Amino acid sequence: MQLLWSKFSPVFRRFLISYLVILMIPQIAGYASYRASIEAARSSSIENSLKSLSLGKEIIERNLLQVEAFTRQLAVNPDLQNLIAGPKPHDLYNVYGMNRMQRSLSMYSSTNDYLSHFFIHIPNYNAIITPRTVYYRPEHYYAANQLDGMSFEQWHDQILKQPHFNEIIPLRNYKREILGTVLADVPAITFLQSLPLNSFNKPQATIGVMIDQDQMASLTQHIVDQYGGWTLVTDAEGQIIFSHGIEQAEAEQMAQSRKREGNAAETELNVQNVQPGSDGRLLISMQSSQNGWNYMAGIPEKALMTKADQIKQVTLVFTLATIALGLLFGLVLAYRNSAPVYRLLASFREQITDSPGRRGNEYDFLASHINNLIANNDSLKNAMNEQIPLLRDGFIKRLLTGEVYTSLELEVISSQAHISLHSSKGLAGLVKVNGYANPDSEETIHELGVARLLIKQVLTEWNAQLLITDWGTDQIAFACPLDENSLNEAIGRCEKELNTLMEVIYREHRISTTIGTGAAYEVWNDAGRSFDEAKQALDYAIHMGTDHLVRFEDTMKENEMFYYPIESEQRLLNTIKVGEPEEAVRILEQLFLRNLEERELSYEMTQQFIMELKGTFLKLDEPKFKLDASLLEEYKTRVTSIQMTETITSLRAKFKRLTEDICGDFQRRRAGAHADTVSEMICFIQQHYGDANLTIYRIAEHMSKSEKFISQLFKEHTGENLSDYVERVRIDAASNLLHSTGQTIDEIAEATGYNSAHSFRRAFKRVRGISPSVFRKMDVHSG
Repeated sequence: MQLLWSKFSPVFRRFLISYLVILMIPQIAGYASYRASIEAARSSSIENSLKSLSLGKEIIERNLLQVEAFTRQLAVNPDLQNLIAGPKPHDLYNVYGMNRMQRSLSMYSSTNDYLSHFFIHIPNYNAIITPRTVYYRPEHYYAANQLDGMSFEQWHDQILKQPHFNEIIPLRNYKREILGTVLADVPAITFLQSLPLNSFNKPQATIGVMIDQDQMASLTQHIVDQYGGWTLVTDAEGQIIFSHGIEQAEAEQMAQSRKREGNAAETELNVQNVQPGSDGRLLISMQSSQNGWNYMAGIPEKALMTKADQIKQVTLVFTLATIALGLLFGLVLAYRNSAPVYRLLASFREQITDSPGRRGNEYDFLASHINNLIANNDSLKNAMNEQIPLLRDGFIKRLLTGEVYTSLELEVISSQAHISLHSSKGLAGLVKVNGYANPDSEETIHELGVARLLIKQVLTEWNAQLLITDWGTDQIAFACPLDENSLNEAIGRCEKELNTLMEVIYREHRISTTIGTGAAYEVWNDAGRSFDEAKQALDYAIHMGTDHLVRFEDTMKENEMFYYPIESEQRLLNTIKVGEPEEAVRILEQLFLRNLEERELSYEMTQQFIMELKGTFLKLDEPKFKLDASLLEEYKTRVTSIQMTETITSLRAKFKRLTEDICGDFQRRRAGAHADTVSEMICFIQQHYGDANLTIYRIAEHMSKSEKFISQLFKEHTGENLSDYVERVRIDAASNLLHSTGQTIDEIAEATGYNSAHSFRRAFKRVRGISPSVFRKMDVHSG
């Protein structure tokens, strides 16, 4: 029988057991059935009340954390920083700045119910800003929002002038203005925070958030509605935060009684307590580990009897004659209802490694994992979408300034910024908005911002693959991809269309522009050179007073100097330092091409170019390159031995060999340094694996490097993910403890750095394939 029973799925068995229990209820003797019904209903009601009270507590604490996060966001708000820290403008009330800040606050108020009533006091202007209006005198704000038991002078001295850090004023009545001149009592608590966040003396601004009692009490409304009970929340000092369903005098008495009792067992993290009260109610209480608040609820004993009476009536109706028919229906319904649930559970368990422990409810299992998947996906998607514009702009700037040295780095950063690099060929350019000699005033900066926006819109409509970014207040930089097949035709067509776009921009928007373009590049790593040439072309156009497109080739006709900008020298040194011989040789060859093939330099200019190139290699003795003394002396000797009277072919060959040798040395030094870094990381993990706070962030903080860098470095040297290695070290240590000690699973989980036994069991099964208890039993049997 037991073998046959085990063949059924757990879901089917649980459905069937439920139906059998229902069938067996009529067979229970009257008094025993009635008592069991009372206890079941009572336990269910208490559990539901505990869940409702706990859920209300969690939501309140989460909303309070969001209020704190709101103050931290305001602390770095640039508009608010300008108001509280900057000098006063000529406008005494700074109407524009105040209104702009007020509009910004109105968006915050829609994100959290607790942020529907708040203010920011700006001492710099003696003004108060709310999501709805700006009060240029605090007296006007206080007249519409009076705090019970406190005069304006007291409110001004205690609230606005004193520093506050996450301070909460217990429940008080506000005389809030309703319908013009009518003042209504609104009980609320007040959250206060001074800015800057580390203000200890005179604050530069004060944020006050008034949270209505009804908004907080609504979270525990279920207890009052369902059972006719009451709820009460007090702070650590016994002050009432809010109450619902209880008289004020009784609530104050209960709060003081709670403060005097000081139950030590409830001071632990979120410990729940249920005890009978003196008025025929059950008193449920718990204490918050976040702020020390006490959450209490009283449930009448009579309310717990409702379900028991219903069950008693059912037991009188059902008879033994229904057992056979009920059993048949139970089998059919159990199979019908469990089959789709079992299939869904099987699909989830194929993708998710769950704890081996017993589950109380498969529906809760499904709901929790589905909600977690949706929440995590939405959160990750929103966070990534918010970062994409910044990543895109930063990538384009790095590309145009020549700060991308390797193809791997280019691919990684472009994929993170959601930029598809279809073609490796293109040309860089720089657009300047003409007609603004002094772009320093606020009005001019605003006009230039509008002009840049219009120009970028026109450029994007012309070519959606164009990489565009702002370059200063009056310039726009871009990189235009070109067709792979015919580069010269693509360059000519691009320049012709850019000239046409300049005319369109002037005709439709009356914006005069000048464009400078560099020579085409054939690899993305050379885009920085093209952009440097575009800047030179634009400088030449501004110098000549032209308002059309100017190519870099046009400026070369007027230039007999050698070409060796500081940006090219810096890129050459950086690529040598990171040990990229292919890119360094390419930059070197590009310099020789520019100076000795595309230009007709005089002998003196050629000599000067070679001297500058030798000077670049002699800069390797700077401390930042950290070369060994013997190697440094060898390279300096090789550089000084290069004679400027040698042929161009010989010079090219010598500089190329020198570059490749130096890059090779840097590659070997970097590999050795990286191996030392990985060894230090492994040693640190071995020493601190028992710390539950050991994360990749903490390891990166110890190594004084970024998380991404140490993760990639560890993966390259060991072939294993850093997080997987930390988990493996912990599981190995746990296996030894399971084998050699008699410690409990909870003790071993804590000793190996896990926050809970549940997370430890999941990790152990993921690594070992079995649970810790099974592993210990197997070890005992094998011994």
